Amino acid sequence: MKSITKTPPPSPGTPPRGLGSFPKTPRPRLGFLAVAVLASGLSLAGPAAAAEPVPAQVLDLADWKLALPTGPLTKSTHVAQPELATFSLNPWFTVNSAGDGVRFRAPVACTTKTGPACGSTTSTNTRYARSELREMTNRGSTEAAWDMNTGTHTFEATLAFLKLPSVKPQVVGMQVHDGSDDVTTIRLDGTKLWVSEGDSPRYKLLTDRYSLGTKFTVKYVAGGGKIKIYYNGSRATTIASNAPANYFKVGAYTQANCDNSTPCDGNVNYGEVHVYRTRVTHQ
Repeated sequence: MKSITKTPPPSPGTPPRGLGSFPKTPRPRLGFLAVAVLASGLSLAGPAAAAEPVPAQVLDLADWKLALPTGPLTKSTHVAQPELATFSLNPWFTVNSAGDGVRFRAPVACTTKTGPACGSTTSTNTRYARSELREMTNRGSTEAAWDMNTGTHTFEATLAFLKLPSVKPQVVGMQVHDGSDDVTTIRLDGTKLWVSEGDSPRYKLLTDRYSLGTKFTVKYVAGGGKIKIYYNGSRATTIASNAPANYFKVGAYTQANCDNSTPCDGNVNYGEVHVYRTRVTHQ
C-alpha cells in the first residue's frame, strides 16, 4: 500500500498557489531624453566600439611624410604632419590584421594603359607607383637633406614583403635617396633579396631563398663618404657615396606597371610590404 504525503495547509494570510497576487516590481520609467531617443529611432545601446587603430599608433611617424598611389597619373598624393598622425587609407596604408605592423600597398602603375585601381606615379620621370614614407625633420615640417660626409646617419627597420606583382615580381622596401635619385635600395626580385647601388639593381645578394612574409631587419649606417649595410645583424656590404641632400625611405615601391605586368588591375596586381619597426638617428 503506497504511502501518501499530505501537503501542509498554507499559513494564514498566504495566497494559495495560482491565486492572489504578490507585490509587483515597479516598471522603470523612461526619462524624457530616453523617450526622445527611442522616438527618433536611435539606439540606446552601450558605448560604440573603439575606433580602428591608425599607422601612427604602430610606428613613430613624427618625422615622416607619406606618398600614396592615389593622385592624378603623374602626381602621387602626399600626406604630411599633423594629418599623418591620424591618417589611414585602406588598402594602401593601414595597420595590418595582426596589429603589429603597417601595411604599405602599391598597385601596378597606370601608363598609356589604364585599368581598375592602377596607381599614380610620383612624377613624369617615374614609371612606378608607391606607398612609401619619406624622411622629414622638425616634427615633419621640413624635408630631411643630410650630408654623407658630415656626421653619422643611421636607419634601421624590420619589415617583410607580403606580395609581388605578376610577370615582373619586383618591389623596393627601403632606400637611401639623394637629391635626384636613389643611392641604394633593398629590393626583392622573385625570391632574391638584393642591395642595389645606383643604376645596378643587383649589386649584392642578401638571400636567394626569400619567402613572402618573412621578417628581416636592415640597418643603414651612412657617414664618411660611405654607407654600411647590415642584414639581420651582420654586415652585408659597403657602398661609397658622396651624394648631398640625402634622406631615408621605407614602404612599398612597386617596380611594375601596366606596360610590363598583367592584369592592369591594382585590386589584384600590386606589391605589399609590412613594416614593423623603424628607428632613425643622426649624430
